[in-house]
Amino acid sequence: MTLDFTGRVALVTGSGQGIGRAIARLFAQQGAKVLVATRTAASGAETLRLIREAGGTAELIAIDLGSRAAAEQAVAAALEAFGRLDILIHNAALFPLHDLASLPDDMLEATLAVNLKSCFWLTQAALPSLRATGAGRILITSSVTGPRTAIPGLAHYAASKAGVNGFIRAAALELAQHGITVNGVEPGLIATPAMANFGDATALTRMAANIPLKRLGSPEDIAQAMRFLASLEAGYITGQTLVVDGGALLPENAQLNG
Repeated sequence: MTLDFTGRVALVTGSGQGIGRAIARLFAQQGAKVLVATRTAASGAETLRLIREAGGTAELIAIDLGSRAAAEQAVAAALEAFGRLDILIHNAALFPLHDLASLPDDMLEATLAVNLKSCFWLTQAALPSLRATGAGRILITSSVTGPRTAIPGLAHYAASKAGVNGFIRAAALELAQHGITVNGVEPGLIATPAMANFGDATALTRMAANIPLKRLGSPEDIAQAMRFLASLEAGYITGQTLVVDGGALLPENAQLNG
């Protein structure tokens, strides 16, 4: 069964909570050795505990992926811990609400650095190892916000995620010659801590009622999509993004953004 990742090594950024934690746990359950990379050591340690208690193999690096040096350090940590890198998953992202008119330069720069520039930095650092595998995988958590929808107060986030989709397509073309696929997942409204930006429990319940599948997505929904795209079965898919939104974008008059 090639959905099993035994013998493969995955680096998962932003894996201290939410979607990243679900990805790291699922890949470890499927046999991958996982480097948990996250900004907050305490949350990363909890992910590490959950993986190890379930019998998985993982190590932790606490790191802020806002610079090239940090991205290179994360890749180096995976190689030091496990001797190889087969799957690069960039899930870390900043999601700060701020109106466009007074958006400060430091918030814009930090959002672009973590969400978009790190795609370049991580990929460049990981390329030698991904080439060596002959079937390397690069996966990025994008969003429907930016490529397909927009939300007031998130112009900087939307721009970064639209850029991510452009990176996925261009990188896929360049790296195909090495057997490396580059794909992404565009989550819709997913029940993570970031959803606090959209209001309290009552507001989220109203949002869920307007989704065709009548619920917010779970982090595990995104992890399962990532699992497929990382598998050998998905070896002929590259340069694509998969929308996972419960059908929220389907109604013509939908008042939903993710």
